[in-house]
This record gives sequence, C-alpha cells and structure tokens, in this order.
Amino acid sequence: MKLQVPSAVIGQTFDHLRSCGGGRRECQSLWVGPWAHPSDVSEVRHPKHTASAVGFQVDHDWLTAFWLNLADTGCGVRVQVHTHPGAAYHSTTDDAFPLIHTPGFLSLVIPRFAMGPADFTDAFLARIEPDGRFHEVRIADVLEIV
Repeated sequence: MKLQVPSAVIGQTFDHLRSCGGGRRECQSLWVGPWAHPSDVSEVRHPKHTASAVGFQVDHDWLTAFWLNLADTGCGVRVQVHTHPGAAYHSTTDDAFPLIHTPGFLSLVIPRFAMGPADFTDAFLARIEPDGRFHEVRIADVLEIV
C-alpha cells in the first residue's frame, strides 16, 4: 500500500520549508491524514520550532496542542519531513529523535534546505522497521503523488 500524497501538500510543504528555513536553517513539516483512511495524506502542518543550520527543536506547548488536535479530529501523522543543509540522509540525531517511534513511521529528508526543485530529487526516505531502527526505502515504492 502506497501513501497517497496530494501534489498541493507537496507544494505547501516546500513553501513552509523554504520560508521558515530561509535557505539557512533546518525546518520541519508534518504530513497528516485521517485514521479512517490510513493511506491518505490530507494536509501539512508546520510545527512551531526553533532552528539552526544543523538542527531544530519543536516547541513543547505546540506539540501538546497538536497531539490533542489530532485526537479530536481523528487524524495521525503519516510522515515527518525535514531539511538538511547539504545532502539528504538520515542522521544519528534523526534516528534518535523521531516524532513517532512506531514501526512503519516515515521520515523524509529534503536536501539543501529545500531550495532545489519542489520534488523528491536527491531526497532520502527512511522507515522505522520492526527492529526499531530506520532503514532507507525507495520513495517511489512508498509514496504516490496524486
């Protein structure tokens, strides 16, 4: 089963990553979808966070309100999307601090602070496997743009 991602969500994601990071700081966006349709991404959320050229920290109060909103709306996070300054890969920090620690959770890394093409060129996708570790997966095998 592929995750269905609307092209509008991808465009909004790149807009968030670019405007927030300004080509100088890492940034994160979260792809959310309804539990009733587990293969659907319906929207992108941009967490309140602080950031530098080598990392970011999500605001705890924002995160608490976000979890409560997801519970109220029957939605869940499908993918965490964030930028790196250079090449896209899953760093040891990325491995250690995912938003969700459940097997199947996806983490998409966009290179060059998302200042390149608004697509998955040179991006890196990792999934938590049953062993609890992130492993690279082919984007085309997991994500479908609709």
